[in-house]
Amino acid sequence: MQKITLCPVTEDDLEEVLSLERVSFNYPWSGEHIRNEIRSPLSFPLLVRLADGFCAGYICPMLVLDEGQILNVAVHPSYRGQGIGRILVEAALEEFRKRGASFVNLEVRPSNKAAISLYIRCGFITDGRRKAYYENGEDAILMKHTMNEHKENHHAV
Repeated sequence: MQKITLCPVTEDDLEEVLSLERVSFNYPWSGEHIRNEIRSPLSFPLLVRLADGFCAGYICPMLVLDEGQILNVAVHPSYRGQGIGRILVEAALEEFRKRGASFVNLEVRPSNKAAISLYIRCGFITDGRRKAYYENGEDAILMKHTMNEHKENHHAV
């Protein structure tokens, strides 16, 4: 894989992030939603830019008091399985640590086995389930990362 740069998402990146949303999700976020996250003092969206300038992935983390939440993670289909998702999640976790988070939560579709595996490798554990959470009626698996836990303490879904 070529050299990558991790940087904050700005409004100048909006069209690229929207494009990434459209190729990644059946129900992508709107430009206004992404713009609101960029502008929010609680969120700190990050993106991975390749050496050629291409936006290969992004993550949208949010921190309220000491509670972190990963709202969205997207990696361009051409670059999945190359470690970009892990770079994004680990960068967000490091920023959560710096900002004083006690724990980080996220929701993931049970059908998204690659994402579940990534989150487990990054130290998340299963913490519950939301029935019929997604637009197609699919449940959401709730996952949690406690900032002072070690990876050895996690378990599979």
